[in-house]
Amino acid sequence: MNRSDVQQVADDVFRVDGGIVNWYLLRDGRDLTLVDAGYPGNAGDVESSIRLLGHDPGDVRALLITHAHADHIGAAGPLHARYGTPALCSAAEVPHAHRQFLEQVTPVQVLANAWRPGVLRWAVRAFRLGGTRAIAVPHAEPFPGAGPLDLPGRPLPVPTPGHTRGHSAFLLPAVGVVLTGDGLVTGHPTSWRQGPQLLPGFFDHDRAATAAALAPLAQLDAEVVLPGHGEPWRGPVGDAVATARSERE
Repeated sequence: MNRSDVQQVADDVFRVDGGIVNWYLLRDGRDLTLVDAGYPGNAGDVESSIRLLGHDPGDVRALLITHAHADHIGAAGPLHARYGTPALCSAAEVPHAHRQFLEQVTPVQVLANAWRPGVLRWAVRAFRLGGTRAIAVPHAEPFPGAGPLDLPGRPLPVPTPGHTRGHSAFLLPAVGVVLTGDGLVTGHPTSWRQGPQLLPGFFDHDRAATAAALAPLAQLDAEVVLPGHGEPWRGPVGDAVATARSERE
C-alpha cells in the first residue's frame, strides 16, 4: 500500500484503491469511520491505509458495511480481534454478514461467465486475495436507529437492496458525497465500460431490485459518487443514475 493509493476526494473523505475494490475513510479530528474493508488479502492494506493518514487502526470508531460480500468485509475480523472495531450494516444484511445464508457469486456462475472479457483475469486476482474464503462478520450489528449515524462523517444509510437483500449506500450530506457500494459502480475488471454503471448481472442477488434501487440514489443531493469499484465520479448523482440506466445489460 502506497500513499498514492490513498486519495482525498472531499473534505475529510478519503478513497483507498485496493486494486480491484475500494474502501473509504471518513475523518473527524483523530477519529475515523471505515466504509467497507476489502478482500481478506487486503486486511494488511486496510491497516496500512489508516496509518498512511497518520492514524492508528484503533482510531476507527466503526466499520460500516455496504454489503457482506467477501471483497467488502475482508478486514472486519482482524480489526475486531485486534482493536475491538465494531461493524454495522442494515438489519437486513446482518444475517448475511453472520453467514446464516450467502448471496454471493459462486464459482459455477463465474465459470459460466468465463467467456466475458476480463472475467478469468478478475477471478484469478480475486482468488489470490481470498475471495473464495469462507469468512463472516459474526460481530456485525444493525444500524442503531434512523437518521445519520453518530460517527465521523455523519453518514446517513440509504437502503439500496438488490445486489444483496440488505445493501446500503451512505450519504454524507455535509460534503455532498454518496458512497454507493456495489449498487452503482464506475468500473470493474469484468466490464469494458468506464463511468456510472451496474455490475454485470451475474454478480447481483436480484437484478431487478438492483435496478430499482437506483431510484432512491437519484433523489439524493450529492455531487460526488464514490463506488465500491471504479474511480470517483463528479456530477449530480441523478446524472450518474441516468447514465447507468442507459447502459444496462
